[in-house]
Amino acid sequence: MRSIVACWKLLRAIAHVARGWWTIRFRFPALTPAQRNACVQQWAERMLHVMGIQLVVRGEPPGDGPALLVCNHISWLDILAIHAARHVRFVSKAGVHRWPVIGALATGAGTLYIERENRRDALRVVHRMTQALRDGDLVAVFPEGTTSDGRGVLPFHANLLQAAIVSGAPVIPAALRFVDAASGATSQAARYIDDDNLVGSLWRTLSAPPLRAVVRFGTPQTPEGRDRRGWAHTLHADVMALRDATH
Repeated sequence: MRSIVACWKLLRAIAHVARGWWTIRFRFPALTPAQRNACVQQWAERMLHVMGIQLVVRGEPPGDGPALLVCNHISWLDILAIHAARHVRFVSKAGVHRWPVIGALATGAGTLYIERENRRDALRVVHRMTQALRDGDLVAVFPEGTTSDGRGVLPFHANLLQAAIVSGAPVIPAALRFVDAASGATSQAARYIDDDNLVGSLWRTLSAPPLRAVVRFGTPQTPEGRDRRGWAHTLHADVMALRDATH
């Protein structure tokens, strides 16, 4: 029975992806940036519902930008959960841009792309992030640089924090957990590390007992007097504390 339910969720999710692609392809050109952002957030909320995932938001989601959101990274599902809580412009690995359909959705949502294997590309992305923040955008990064198993938080890379320091934008720490909706225990269903692949992770997520995505937002921190390495260390501790509080 669980497999049948998972198949039904998968079919509905595919249909929802197709609707999202159609919206970006044909409706977005006539919409304002604010209307596009609202569409992305509503689409993400609906996708979580289709997948049987309840969204719980703790703390105060950021209002208007500029601001840089930093969050722990567990899965491909993170972007959906955060978008459903508050639309932001993610910084994502460049390979996503080339994924069929998903790349179009990510680009339509305002994603900024980075070649993680190319250290020099970080400078280009910092310039683009700085401009986006100066334009009043909300930008989000996963400073771990990769996914973890959700039981802890990997060390933060500091490079991308330079965009907040240069632009004068505040940084908002946030934490994400996926838990079993019945017990509240951390769930590994959406895990996406090591030898995991997207298909397997997706199927585990769809066939798991009902899940809850818990997003907790912290207090904005101003960049005055900060150096990026020290700030990265402080933000890591803040995200850890927020993560431990997301029950």
